[in-house]
Amino acid sequence: MPAAKLLASDVNKKGLLHRMSHPFRITVLSDTHMPKKAKELPARLLEDLRHSDLIIHAGDWSKWELYELLSQYAPVEGVAGNVDDEVIIDRLGYHRIVLAEGKRIGIVHGHGQGGTTPSRARKTFHDSEVDCIVFGHSHIPFLENVQGVLMFNPGSATDKRRQPRYSYGRLLIQDETLEARHIFYDQK
Repeated sequence: MPAAKLLASDVNKKGLLHRMSHPFRITVLSDTHMPKKAKELPARLLEDLRHSDLIIHAGDWSKWELYELLSQYAPVEGVAGNVDDEVIIDRLGYHRIVLAEGKRIGIVHGHGQGGTTPSRARKTFHDSEVDCIVFGHSHIPFLENVQGVLMFNPGSATDKRRQPRYSYGRLLIQDETLEARHIFYDQK
């Protein structure tokens, strides 16, 4: 095995070697509605799945087979949405908190009565300490910091509804920092 090259960036000001770290990558999905809205996942998304450390799905999968497909790429955490069948509801429930690299991420679909989808999602975890809440239901990409909690709806990778583009999300955790962004594209 060849020796690794030591780069100047690998040595700090005191001359000590430090390990270069890579971000923990989470691919975030919701409202895929498969196979009704798509027979397969978009190529753009599949490429990202290959580089994921974790996959989060915030409900409205439609069929359990999607969970099994996603599990071929990385560990999967998710919840059921309002159109999911009893298999998904029984196996995943409607909300959960997962721990990833020291960050507590709440997952909920966001359906229900009263308020907006983001407010219903926030209310689900009002008694819980979370760093981020991932939700779906509206198919509308959303990213906002609400009272120190990152609220994140990835939109839909397969059913954009009235949105101009399809979307999914990416969470990156590195050096105790959690960052979110949307990935937008035109062709599913």
